[in-house]
Amino acid sequence: MAETLFWTGRYVERADDTARLVDVYVHRMLSDPVGRGVGASPDCGPLFGLLGVDLADTARPDVGVALFRLAYDPKSPSAIAGAILAARAGARGIREVISSEVWECLNVTGHGLTGQRRAAERLGPHVFLRFIRERAALFFGLADSTMSHDDAWRFLVLGRSLERADMTARLLLAGVPAPQGMDWPLLLHACGAYESFIRTHGWAAEPARVAEFLLLDRLFPRSVLHSLVTAEECLVALNPGSVRMGMDDPARRPVGQLRTRLEYADPAQLPDQLPELLGTLQEVCVEACEAITRRYFQYEAPVAWERDG
Repeated sequence: MAETLFWTGRYVERADDTARLVDVYVHRMLSDPVGRGVGASPDCGPLFGLLGVDLADTARPDVGVALFRLAYDPKSPSAIAGAILAARAGARGIREVISSEVWECLNVTGHGLTGQRRAAERLGPHVFLRFIRERAALFFGLADSTMSHDDAWRFLVLGRSLERADMTARLLLAGVPAPQGMDWPLLLHACGAYESFIRTHGWAAEPARVAEFLLLDRLFPRSVLHSLVTAEECLVALNPGSVRMGMDDPARRPVGQLRTRLEYADPAQLPDQLPELLGTLQEVCVEACEAITRRYFQYEAPVAWERDG
């Protein structure tokens, strides 16, 4: 159950973040014929690289290929539809530990994918992607308000927090090589941070300010620091025992070390440290997930008794 809850949180967050990114990226590609050359089809290859999806034999994927592989494909957990269906399949087996409202939200979302895709084919992909964003927000809102904040809820939030930190790192890596990469207002929209950033820093969307906000802001719930703090709080509650020296939790150790580094980081030095810091962040997410799997999700093989001679 713990493993299913952890991956349900990750899958729903992955669908939400991918929908945000694909929505703004495809919108920019379709509305900027000058940037790609007049008459040329848009190349969505960088979008696949950003999400870590293998292009296989597709040399130059266009918008149609990108939408199917990253949004509509029901068999790939890297696609939005595949992630939602994987989350629903797992949640079906743990309905006794999640609220009925949470299950109904996920079940309705899974059944609505086909109809939303048909609507997107008529009206544009924004219809499908907006549906996913709204349903993901509803899912986590219902989980927070209708589930007891016990270990089951903590595993769900833990998966969401690590997936969110990893996806924010990927988005920032795409914005590092600025003029070839994503522009900063687009990056803010992809992270759902545009309005919050404007209210905090005004209209001066400088790259350094944007990176600082998405990495270090303590109040914005989708920032890396906020996600790491939430993940560490879940790990502390899941393993409340204390030791006199060092840290005995291999999952909490890398998360806590990076959280401390970000909390005491000098914003003036952040632009020079950004590529290395984002690489470290992705490594920490992988290391923490592997440690969580070893600690909580490993299964022991049944004992095989030898027959008496």
